[in-house]
Amino acid sequence: MSVLRIGDTVSLRYRPRALAAGTLCALLALAVGVLTLGSGDYPLSPAEVLRTLAGGGSPAQDFIVNELRLPRVVTALAVGAALALAGALFQSLVRNPLGSPDVLGFTQGAATGALVVVVAGGSSLALASGAVIGGLITGAAIHALARRGGVPGGRLVLVGIGTAAILTGVNGYLLTRARLMDAARAVLWLTGSLDGRGWQDAVPLLSVLAVLTPAVLLGCGRALRMIEMGDEAAGGVGVPVERLRLVLLAAAVLLASLAAAAAGPVSFVALTAPQVARRLTRTSGPNLLASMCVGAALLVSADWAAQQLFTGRQLPVGVVTGVLGGGYLVWLLATQRRAGRI
Repeated sequence: MSVLRIGDTVSLRYRPRALAAGTLCALLALAVGVLTLGSGDYPLSPAEVLRTLAGGGSPAQDFIVNELRLPRVVTALAVGAALALAGALFQSLVRNPLGSPDVLGFTQGAATGALVVVVAGGSSLALASGAVIGGLITGAAIHALARRGGVPGGRLVLVGIGTAAILTGVNGYLLTRARLMDAARAVLWLTGSLDGRGWQDAVPLLSVLAVLTPAVLLGCGRALRMIEMGDEAAGGVGVPVERLRLVLLAAAVLLASLAAAAAGPVSFVALTAPQVARRLTRTSGPNLLASMCVGAALLVSADWAAQQLFTGRQLPVGVVTGVLGGGYLVWLLATQRRAGRI
């Protein structure tokens, strides 16, 4: 642990390895983002992309990079960071590496809200709003069902898994009630896709990230580290466990719901990124900032791969994250079983 002093009254503690790992992941995310901005039917070199971003490109390059491609890349970075932060919060609060919006049912709740809008014939803006509302209602319901006598991590996981199973069935039924064209649009959204994303998709998520990230990192980081040691230990040092857990659960649900509204329920990023960050930093604790950098790098890299894997056809980014994340989940379960934890 190192200490950075700012003046006589302010000091920041940090771990050099964690800082280095997060910085490298952030640089990787930006490098892949530049590569993605130059990919497509009108290819551009990284130097041309950077020159265009700085305002020195031709009118055609400016339109392609800043108007067509940049919103998609920014949305990918924001969604990856938001999902990773939500996943890190869930895993710390439930003290379980399987804690993520995908497993606990919050993503399925966002999907239910979106599908209700689809069946009602709503617009794309209404679909995004429905996803946020569905995620928040599901989060409130899961918390209410799991809160008797406190909210132990194991009970929250079990309630979340049961809720996810119920909502998966509900979502399948809602798809059968939608018109053919609306159902096709909904299936693409449910897969998780960044195709056609604009600033209207990125700005709400970026705004919430700008508010919640410093609040969580600076205001709740140390208390969250205490909660990982157990509720009794955290309460013994003065941490308001139940109030803090409620606030952080609400923040995580909001982040996951807004990410789903922006790009659909992209799977496994929230599950994978915090665990990868923990292995890179080799430190205990939530690793919130490193997780965000890993999540942004994972999603923008998956989106670049989705555009490049098959010539002439783009895969939804959720297909790539699902394949990679499913393999990671199998490996994680196997290691947990060998360690005697499940």
